[in-house]
Amino acid sequence: MTKYFLSATAAVLLAIPTLGSAQALPAPVIAVVDVQRATSTCNACRTALTQLEGQANGLRTLQSSLQTSLEAEARSIQTAANALAGKQPDAALTARATAFEKKQQDAQRQLQTREQTFQRNRAHVLQQIGQKLEPAVASVLTRRGATVMLDAANVVRFAPSIEVTNDVVAALNASLTTISTTAPAQAQPAAPKGR
Repeated sequence: MTKYFLSATAAVLLAIPTLGSAQALPAPVIAVVDVQRATSTCNACRTALTQLEGQANGLRTLQSSLQTSLEAEARSIQTAANALAGKQPDAALTARATAFEKKQQDAQRQLQTREQTFQRNRAHVLQQIGQKLEPAVASVLTRRGATVMLDAANVVRFAPSIEVTNDVVAALNASLTTISTTAPAQAQPAAPKGR
């Protein structure tokens, strides 16, 4: 039994140096990229973001226009209702109030549809940028001999010599020449088949 124990101990002791050397890793070569700056300053990115800003401004203008129109009509109906001094409204005023409620609902639907379209367009733009960002980062990582790429947003401090944002922007400019700011149409749910 002692022989067995000594043999097992010797085998373990001989294996320890091998285990230690297998775990040694090369020193990391770190590069830092400002992802936010890279994805907002590449040529196609700037153009797409400007177009998205125009869409957002159009949405705000529509909202303001609809709100102004509805507020004016609501004041007019309220003034007419106040003039009744507690009497029942006539058919014309009731029809105006009903039509106003429908306009309000239509305006809300219109704004909701435009907002959803804008959000789909925004997501579509970000998806296209994201699809090209990873290969751009990978190519810069390889070309610069780095083994680790960190986002500058997650690094407290770094030497400017390890920042590769301009390289990533150049790679994005080469691979991402245009970005569609109109998302593909949403698939409509299939209509139920009749029996």
